[in-house]
Amino acid sequence: MEKINVGIIGGAGYTGGELLRILINHPFVNVAFVYSNSQAGKPVWSTHTDLLGDTDLTFSGEVPSLRDGEATVDAIFLCSGHGASVTFMAEHDISDDVAVIDLSADFRDEHDDFVYGLPELQRERIQEAMRIANPGCFATSIQLALLPLAKAGKLTDAVQVSAITGSTGAGQALVPTTGFTWRNNNVSIYKAFTHQHLAEIRQSLTQLEPDFNHAINFVPYRGDYTRGIMANVYTPFSGTLEEAKQLYKNYYAGHPFTHVSDAPIDVKQVVNTNKCLLHLEVHDGQLLITSIIDNLTKGASGQAVQNLNLVFGLPEDTGLRLKSVAF
Repeated sequence: MEKINVGIIGGAGYTGGELLRILINHPFVNVAFVYSNSQAGKPVWSTHTDLLGDTDLTFSGEVPSLRDGEATVDAIFLCSGHGASVTFMAEHDISDDVAVIDLSADFRDEHDDFVYGLPELQRERIQEAMRIANPGCFATSIQLALLPLAKAGKLTDAVQVSAITGSTGAGQALVPTTGFTWRNNNVSIYKAFTHQHLAEIRQSLTQLEPDFNHAINFVPYRGDYTRGIMANVYTPFSGTLEEAKQLYKNYYAGHPFTHVSDAPIDVKQVVNTNKCLLHLEVHDGQLLITSIIDNLTKGASGQAVQNLNLVFGLPEDTGLRLKSVAF
């Protein structure tokens, strides 16, 4: 097949860099342009220094035409951060034939014209869409821990979540809580019970289990490491551990990136990959689901490429069989 020409808007940040690492090795993608207002004219490797020798791309200071009949690309990724995507869509006349995959939170409400891009929830809708809202990183990890229960109608009580993320989850802009001297050898809570990803989590759960109206009590932690999320999720469950495992394995049987592990799991198993690993335990009527992902890959850019593959009719794991760093 002919290569898919793509553009990246906001290519100097963490998610833009992660997209580039994946896409320059994707067998069916050509990166046509990488837009960055702050880095215009500079080689991509001057910002993403690990790409020296891998690409000769230069950051563009202008966005090529995206209008119907004039579009120079087949798809664009919006990586400019929350709030910027709404502005970009309003300022540009984008052809309906150009797929838009947004990595911000701007269009994750199902009332928007974008399809919520969690393949394990609605692969078929993504395959028919041209406007995709990529899920949030915490939301991806937590939803993948709960979707099988919601599908089976077994979310019968409150859900408790304790989850920790690496510093790259906060973006590349320097703020006091991302600096090395503060973050190193340190752990802190933020946005307890009020995190912005709660809305999209509830939206997905009620899509599968319309009667679910219980609390989702979410306590997020900042971790003293770079990348990866571990979410520990628990809720009442009346079955056995084997019944729970079978429920989860059946749900994810057709999904290439989400796997149930019989052994305990750790974050390094998924870093630099598009995988989600789940581990289940039952304790005194509570089902504990541990869910791990890389916040930049399955939690952002890898999942965005997974969605690109679905939109353009490719196997969804194309270009995404990535190496983990277990040591």
